[in-house]
Amino acid sequence: MTREEAWSLANHWVAAWNAHDLELIMTHYEEAIELISPVAAQLLGSANGKVVGKANLKAYFQKGLEAYPDLRFQLEDVLWGVHSVVFYYTNQKGTHTAEFMDLSRAGKVARVVAHYSA
Repeated sequence: MTREEAWSLANHWVAAWNAHDLELIMTHYEEAIELISPVAAQLLGSANGKVVGKANLKAYFQKGLEAYPDLRFQLEDVLWGVHSVVFYYTNQKGTHTAEFMDLSRAGKVARVVAHYSA
């Protein structure tokens, strides 16, 4: 992964979320995606905050878009590794978020671990 590839992925990802385009959002994820997030724990009433599989992730994201109709992300920074990225952004409430994403060989997100500020 190069700096340019990481920023391109991040900008495309943020644009999809800001457009609230669920189908476009889902193009970034592998079928066997695993997401771990405190927001997932809250919205789904699940202690481990884990969502597994693309169909379950889509249902979770749909629920999130409905729960937060004014959802908007402002990309602050992108960090890249060999086969991973971290997107650091601020949401519409001013909360800072960092999402660590493992990428597959196809360049799609295979695993996400989300972290939030207070």
